[in-house]
Order: sequence, then C-alpha cells, then structure tokens
Amino acid sequence: MATLQVKGMDDRLYQALGARAAMENRSISQEVVAIIQKYLSSPLRDPQETGRAILELAGSWQDDRSAEKIARDIRRSRRYGQRRSKDLDNVFT
Repeated sequence: MATLQVKGMDDRLYQALGARAAMENRSISQEVVAIIQKYLSSPLRDPQETGRAILELAGSWQDDRSAEKIARDIRRSRRYGQRRSKDLDNVFT
C-alpha cells in the first residue's frame, strides 16, 4: 500500500480535517483517503460548472460597476499614512 506525505499544509486546513475526521470517527489519514475517494468517484465536471460552484461557495455578489471602478473605489477608500485608531495613542505609556 502506498504512503502519501503532505508538507506545508495550512494549520487551519489541518484543524478542519481533524474536526471532520472526529465527526466521522476516523483518523485524519482515513478522512483524507475518504475525501479523495469521494472526489475521484464523482463524475468529471465542466470547468465552467466548477467555476460557478467555487463562486457560490465563496459568496460572490452582483455589482453593476466594472472591475476597474470597484478597484478604484477600494483604492480611494484606503487611508495611507493615517493611524487607524487615535484612541490607542497612550495605551502602552
């Protein structure tokens, strides 16, 4: 039987895997194998369908503005060089 080692995994992902494994009464390794088996046994998806599914999971929104206008509005709303909270000036003195 083959062994798979994963390096550099985000801690939050590892914790989520651990929580999911605990709910299923599995080890993390068993849970990863179950997830991979389930994924590989599902039918291949159209890339556009996959993109729509990702946007649905990510909480996309509708906006009538162009991407350039949205980016410009975000840049204008930033406060470069200003302190975010003047109330904290003397906290550590």
